[in-house]
Amino acid sequence: MKFDPVLPPRTFNVGKDGSIRLAQTATVSLAPDELVTFTDDLGGEYDVVRKDWGYYATPSLNGRLLRNGYKTALVRNDSGQYFVMLVINSRMQAFESYLRRENQHRVLWLDEVSESSFK
Repeated sequence: MKFDPVLPPRTFNVGKDGSIRLAQTATVSLAPDELVTFTDDLGGEYDVVRKDWGYYATPSLNGRLLRNGYKTALVRNDSGQYFVMLVINSRMQAFESYLRRENQHRVLWLDEVSESSFK
């Protein structure tokens, strides 16, 4: 793994009206079969794994993410772009408010999709 801090952080505005300010604080480069774990203030964990063919972008949606207190949403914005978002169970109201403010819509909860959905 190679970790490069971005000093000073690169900041930029995003969102429907540009009111959300993000700060890029680091760049992480992984070799195949390396894993990085991100944690939150509630003790939840989120892993990204590099493979030689690409990435596991999330742990299992209906397994490890659920056990760590996250629901996984497929979200669409008004421009037709899709996003996968991990939502902390106890912060669902903040997530719903964010979607309304940004004119985004939850398409489905990916952790609730069953095998029969694909038949």
